[in-house]
Amino acid sequence: MAVKQHRMKQGRQAKTSKHNNSFVGASAVAQALSLKPAPGNAVLSRAVYYTMHFFRRPISMQLILAPMQGLIDDVMRDLLTRIGGFDECVSEFVRITHTVHSRPTWLKYAPEMANRNLTPAGVPCTVQLLGSDAANMAVNALEAVRFGAGKIDLNFGCPAPTVNKHKGGAVLLNEPELIYHIVCTLRERLPAHIPLTAKMRLGFEDKTRAIECAQAIAEGGACGLTVHARTKTEGYEPPAHWEWIRKIRNSVSVPVTANGDVFTLQDYLDITTVSGCTSVMLGRGAVMRPDLARQIKQYGQNGSAQEADFTEIAGWIRLFFDLCTAKAAGSKYPVARLKQWLGMMKHVYPQAGEWFSRIRTLKETAEVKQALETLGRGSRPPACG
Repeated sequence: MAVKQHRMKQGRQAKTSKHNNSFVGASAVAQALSLKPAPGNAVLSRAVYYTMHFFRRPISMQLILAPMQGLIDDVMRDLLTRIGGFDECVSEFVRITHTVHSRPTWLKYAPEMANRNLTPAGVPCTVQLLGSDAANMAVNALEAVRFGAGKIDLNFGCPAPTVNKHKGGAVLLNEPELIYHIVCTLRERLPAHIPLTAKMRLGFEDKTRAIECAQAIAEGGACGLTVHARTKTEGYEPPAHWEWIRKIRNSVSVPVTANGDVFTLQDYLDITTVSGCTSVMLGRGAVMRPDLARQIKQYGQNGSAQEADFTEIAGWIRLFFDLCTAKAAGSKYPVARLKQWLGMMKHVYPQAGEWFSRIRTLKETAEVKQALETLGRGSRPPACG
């Protein structure tokens, strides 16, 4: 513990200026960070190296599709990245306990690994790990890389009680020293060309250790950090505390991505203004409004955005159901996932609510497929039995 605390102290002493989250290119990274680590400070040297090499391309207006267990799986990633606007997506977390996962397990959560870590639309996908055993997480991360993963993200934000009970996700925000140890261990053992990032919340019960946890992640060697602007106990209840993202951004020397309560284009403009970040992660907002990322990119390019009408959205709904059926024909998965999605979209689109009501009692893939054939084509779906 004394060694870890000493190394964290070294990292904090080495920072001489706050990071500007809108720089472009490796030379600008070095200038913005103003970090000149001593020859013996290997961890900090690696942090600078990975930050510089991962963020060679411009990072202004970066949009990342969030990892959300049981909601944004590979099929949803496929659909939303086809619609457009996203620069990157992150897989659902792969839980690391005492085992070393085989290739089928990695492909179950991140099938993009078999496609050069790209969704069918060509958007890069990062593999996320969740756990607290640093050594075994490192072994599994190396296996993921061996099977094709090109970037690793660490989950320090999952609020699920079952996950927290087994010392995973947001509960680790009570132990910044352990967070530092996990990040440092993975960074030391991963190959030099593999970027390592992390996602966190503002704390478990309160925000008192938010900055300490963020610094532990940055000084452990991560080259990027996403902050969901709530604590675990706040769950998804509004408001998200975007001002805390700015506080964290001003306290670490790596790029920060803002996350939390971005449901509209205006929310995006507001979160970037309050947080100071140009990189934003979209989660539930992108599921409820599937063209949200596309709207944001259009606005950034042209100063205006065109919202999709429900005829276009109807086509996406049919495509989503077809993709779900292709993945798991003969199971409950296609119908359950469609109902889940329509149940969320109905808060934005009244038509989605009507269709949710119409298919709510349907259970078979074939009858749902038949009902969807009329969606958005000028006729109402058949009444249910």
